[in-house]
Amino acid sequence: MDVAEFDFDLPDELIAQEPPPHRGASRLLVLHRDTGGTEHGVFTELPRFLRPGDLLIVNDTRVFPARLLGHRVPSGGAVECLLMEREDVGKGEVWQALMHPGQKLKPGACVVFERDGVRLHGEVLERLFFGRRRIRLWSDGGESVADVVDRIGHIPLPPYIKRDDRPSDRERYQTVYAHERGSIAAPTAGLHFTDSLLAALAASGIERHAVTLHVGYGTFKPVRSARVEEHEVDPEQFTVTGATAAAIANARREGRRIIAVGTTTARALESLIVRDDGTVDAASGATRLFIHPGHRFQVIDGLITNFHLPKSSLLMLVAAFGGQAPVLAAYREAVAQRYRFYSYGDAMIVI
Repeated sequence: MDVAEFDFDLPDELIAQEPPPHRGASRLLVLHRDTGGTEHGVFTELPRFLRPGDLLIVNDTRVFPARLLGHRVPSGGAVECLLMEREDVGKGEVWQALMHPGQKLKPGACVVFERDGVRLHGEVLERLFFGRRRIRLWSDGGESVADVVDRIGHIPLPPYIKRDDRPSDRERYQTVYAHERGSIAAPTAGLHFTDSLLAALAASGIERHAVTLHVGYGTFKPVRSARVEEHEVDPEQFTVTGATAAAIANARREGRRIIAVGTTTARALESLIVRDDGTVDAASGATRLFIHPGHRFQVIDGLITNFHLPKSSLLMLVAAFGGQAPVLAAYREAVAQRYRFYSYGDAMIVI
C-alpha cells in the first residue's frame, strides 16, 4: 500500500496553535463505521454517542517538562536538550536526548541548564543516531534530577505549534486524569475531557479504566518509506494492569463495547494477548505494534481521536479502524467544515 494514499490537503491556518477557551469546547465529528455516515457536534455531547455498559479506556500517562534550555561550559553558548528516554539511574541519570547545536556537543562536552536559580548539570557521553546524544545529568545538592527537571523544564510542545510554551501549557497540555509521569507528548484525545464530563459518563453507566503508554518522540516520526508496510514505529513503554485486563475480558464476554481514548490507548490495547477462552493477559513492556490497514482488531470497538498529519502512522491507524475511504472522506469533510487539527485541535469518534 502506498503512503501517498494517505495524503490530504490541509491549510496551515487549520493547525491549532492554541487550546480551545476551555476543555470540552472542541467540536466533535462522529464517523459511523457501519454506514460511513458522519455527524457533527461538540465534545460535551459525547455521552449521546456512547451506551450504558460501554467500557472507556484512557491513557493516564503524564507529560513531563522534557525540554531543557541552558549553555555550554565554559563557552556559554546556548544549548537546547529534549529528554527522550532514561537509560540508567546511578550517579545522576543517563538519558538519550536530542541536543542542539549537535555539531558542538561532542562526547565530553559539559552543559548547565538553569532557571530561577535552579541548576542541572550535564555531560555528553556519546553520539547516537539521528542527532541523538547520551547525556548524564546531575543536580546540585540532594534534589533529584526528576524534581529539578520538573522545576526548570519546558513543556515540549509539538513541532507544528509555532510558538514557545507558556506556563498555562503545563496544565492544558495534560489530561485531567494524568497520573504516571513519563511522556514527552500528550495523548491528545484525552485533552478534551473534564471532570464534570467524566462524572456525567459514569452517571450514564459508562465504565472507565486506564492503561499507561508513555508517548515518545516517535509519535512525530515521519513515514519516510514509499510503502506503508516498510515503515517501523519506535517502541513505547506501556502497562496494562490486571484490573484493566479483567475489565476488558468482562466487557468482551458480556458483549459490551470497548472505546479507546486515543491512538496511544489503541496501540496498548491491541498489543495485548487475548486468549481463546476470552481472558486477557496483563502486560508491561515495550510495544512496536504498527497498526495500518489490514490489521485485525481484537480489542477495541470504538476510537476517540484527534485529527492527524497527512501520511502519518497515526492517520493510518485510524484508517485501519474506520476504513481508509470513510476516514479520508471524513478528514476532507473536516477540512471543509474548518475543524481545528492536531494536538490542540478538535476531535472525532469512530464507532
